[in-house]
Amino acid sequence: MAAYTPNFPGSNSIVEEYWLEGRAKGKTEGILHILKVRGVEVPDSIRDRVASCTDLDVLGTWLDRSLTVERAEELFADE
Repeated sequence: MAAYTPNFPGSNSIVEEYWLEGRAKGKTEGILHILKVRGVEVPDSIRDRVASCTDLDVLGTWLDRSLTVERAEELFADE
């Protein structure tokens, strides 16, 4: 049986690049919004670090952590 490998329309193109950037931006906005709603203070240095990250796996981890951390610095617990 052949394995299905999804192929994003426009793979390796500017379309895919913008699509991935949009996903990263959405996760970044989600992290910062959750922290704000929860009343967690976010220093500019942490806001900048989150905003400059483009690794979707890392952002996903930070998004998960944003639901429970007491301090914004805890987003980076393993680093």
